[in-house]
Amino acid sequence: MCPEQNGAFPAFSGAGELRELNGTALAFAGDAVYELLVRDYVIAACGGRTAELHRRTVSFSNAAFQCAAAKRLLSLLTPEEEAAFRRGRNARLTHVPKNKTQAEYHLATALEALFGYLYIIKDFARLGELFAAVTALNEELQNETEG
Repeated sequence: MCPEQNGAFPAFSGAGELRELNGTALAFAGDAVYELLVRDYVIAACGGRTAELHRRTVSFSNAAFQCAAAKRLLSLLTPEEEAAFRRGRNARLTHVPKNKTQAEYHLATALEALFGYLYIIKDFARLGELFAAVTALNEELQNETEG
């Protein structure tokens, strides 16, 4: 059973509690944050064309792309962000989908953990900076496949 939050969101009282969160929990939060950022970006870029919305969203949300994005971001991270990234990368995974390698899945989880960490500490400006680097990579890859 989850503890009551008494109206506080999120339910962390300090940095100590955040440091105790495992990589899987960070990735759990980060998956939702990342997906929302992707959908916001795709809607702004594609308008209301449903097929295009889906195609572009999938281009961001597959493990191969998230692995490439994680590699791109790694050199940009602060020591604290690197620690959150490592916690996600080193998380014990219960299964790896059959169409992904274990290395891809670990890096995708690391990316999600990083986004979860930034969301939990409420560093929305940094979240935006790193997501801008993710979108730039996605645009590069889209241009390569179209051109």
